[in-house]
Amino acid sequence: MRKIDEIGLKLCKMQADVFSASANETNCSSPIFMRRFMNSQVAQRMDLGGFLFEACDVNRIFEEIDAEFGESSYGKEKYSEAELYWIGYIYRYWSYTYQKTSKQIYKFIKPKELRSLYYPYHSLDPAQAIERILEAKGVDEKDMTARGVKIMREIMKNERKNPPVG
Repeated sequence: MRKIDEIGLKLCKMQADVFSASANETNCSSPIFMRRFMNSQVAQRMDLGGFLFEACDVNRIFEEIDAEFGESSYGKEKYSEAELYWIGYIYRYWSYTYQKTSKQIYKFIKPKELRSLYYPYHSLDPAQAIERILEAKGVDEKDMTARGVKIMREIMKNERKNPPVG
């Protein structure tokens, strides 16, 4: 696990701003937007750390996600901007400090569950909120690492069976 630093905090703020803006800037539901974002190439680039050196703003991120997945108006449930900001911040903080991909964190905890934790945890330090979530799920950091290794092995196994075309 790494400590949060200036780069990590800027990434957290950027993702939180994107999530918050999605309440008004996207036609799909909040859970659909978050699923698309967390599985997007934008999130992958944020995971790798060089994202802050790109010339990218919130509107450009929405354009990239629409280009990658197509525009969507699926779903009706919209979360508040405050909930979305917190969820986006927590997802990125978790990914950055635990050095997990956005996909891994998204698979571990879905937006609906994080939303249910907004009121009791939103005033906590992000590290404390994540620790409490892990504790409530009966998971420690070593379990998360083992689970991540297992997922990566499955991906690599599938890629050997079905090599990417192109």
